[in-house]
Amino acid sequence: MRVTRALIGLLGLVVTVVGLMKVRDLGLDGIVAALKWLIGGVVLHDGVLAPVVLVLGFLLVRRLPDWARGPAVGGFVVLGSVTLLAIPVLGRFGERADNPTLLDRNYTAGWLVLAALVAAAVAIGCWWNLKHRPQTGVTQRRNVESVQPVKARTGRSEEHR
Repeated sequence: MRVTRALIGLLGLVVTVVGLMKVRDLGLDGIVAALKWLIGGVVLHDGVLAPVVLVLGFLLVRRLPDWARGPAVGGFVVLGSVTLLAIPVLGRFGERADNPTLLDRNYTAGWLVLAALVAAAVAIGCWWNLKHRPQTGVTQRRNVESVQPVKARTGRSEEHR
C-alpha cells in the first residue's frame, strides 16, 4: 500500500511539474484566458448546475418512488455536468468560416446519444433497485420459527424487564 501511494504521489508531482511548465509557456494573455475559463466553470457550477439539481431534487425527486430517487439524481448530476461542459460546442462558439476543422462534428447528435445512455443507465438503476428492494407489507414472509417469546430469548420473564 505504501509503494502504491508513493507511486501515485510521484505521478502527481510529475503531472504538476509538466502542467506548470505548460502554463509558463502560455504567456500572460493565455494565463488570463485560462483563469477566466476556470472561474467561469466555478460560477456556472455554483450559480447554475447546483441550484438546478437542488430544485429538481426538491420538486421532482421527492415525487418519485424510493427505488427511483437515487438513479434519477445521478442522472440529473451527470447530464447537467456534461451539458454545462458541452455548451461551447453545442452553441458552436468559436466556429470560424476560414477553419472548418475547429467544430467539424455534429455535437448535438453526440449529446443526444449521451443523454439516451444516461437515461438507459437511470432505467437500469431503477430496475435494479426495484428488483432488489426489501419486501414490505403483506408480501413479506416471516420466519415463524425465529419468533420466540421474550422469556425464551432473554432467560427472563417480562415482569423483570
